[in-house]
Amino acid sequence: MVTSELSVDSGSCRFVELTEEIAGFCSGHGDGLCHIFVPHATAGLAVMETGSGSEDDLSAAIDRLLPRDDRYRHRHGSPGHGADHVLPAFVAPFLVLAVHGGRLLLGTWQSVVLVDTNADNPDRRVLLSFLPGGPS
Repeated sequence: MVTSELSVDSGSCRFVELTEEIAGFCSGHGDGLCHIFVPHATAGLAVMETGSGSEDDLSAAIDRLLPRDDRYRHRHGSPGHGADHVLPAFVAPFLVLAVHGGRLLLGTWQSVVLVDTNADNPDRRVLLSFLPGGPS
């Protein structure tokens, strides 16, 4: 197993494109699986199309599902911060993607993005693990 860590500053962005960094990590490792994990209670990972309005659509869906108001029991931080802690139940904090010949296998329009609604903490870690596999 090979591991690496990305440091990400999400700033005020809800979505941070990670595909290029993850593809670079997988490059040269042959066939296997890439496990991607965000060790935070208020962030997740998604495979989605970017740059076509999908980010705005997902952001609107998150706002409809998890309104930023005072309905949450978890109340520290900025108003609506309780919603940030519920997010990973809908947008998982991990992904496992296939790698073939050192190349991340994604569809034409698929990208890997960090989903982070928590503006209180923009400093994020993304842990990458390559698990070799394939015919022996």
